[in-house]
Amino acid sequence: MLKEAEDHMAKSLDATKREMSGVRTGKATTALLDNVRVDCYGQHVPLRQVANVAAPEARLLTVQVFEKGMVTAVEKAIRASELGLNPAIDGNLLRVPIPQLTEERRKDLVKVVRGMVEHGRVAVRNVRHHVHDRLRQSEKDGDITQDDFKRDAKRLQDMTDLHIKKLDDMLKAKEAEIMEV
Repeated sequence: MLKEAEDHMAKSLDATKREMSGVRTGKATTALLDNVRVDCYGQHVPLRQVANVAAPEARLLTVQVFEKGMVTAVEKAIRASELGLNPAIDGNLLRVPIPQLTEERRKDLVKVVRGMVEHGRVAVRNVRHHVHDRLRQSEKDGDITQDDFKRDAKRLQDMTDLHIKKLDDMLKAKEAEIMEV
């Protein structure tokens, strides 16, 4: 049960990290466009299926579209995303400059990131709660002794504390990255 809890907590941590990577920090990163979906022949597909994304400079992303006919659809998808980006078309290539963030926008992004981390904490605590209930039931059923229950419950709590600390460290790093001018 504890190994299963460890796996679920690690997955919650990874999901939070992935979600936070899509938050704009003022620096160009290819993960910024991961959530952009393009209308391609009547279907909404991820941008990476129709184009190659690169970050050649600190404040510039380039999007190399595979098909010439998809360039305008990719441009519309990037403009329509909530990232506030304004791509420029250059043949099959889109140049996406990353504008400097205002102080107000930075504070808003910090609030968004804090919400993401809080969701991660809740997920980790839910795993702890579920496994703790299963341990308690195993003790009642006589599958484990009271000493085993107490030892495993302490290990479960230590595991939970460790994962929440990792989430807090991720939050501090992301806040510093966002607030960096």
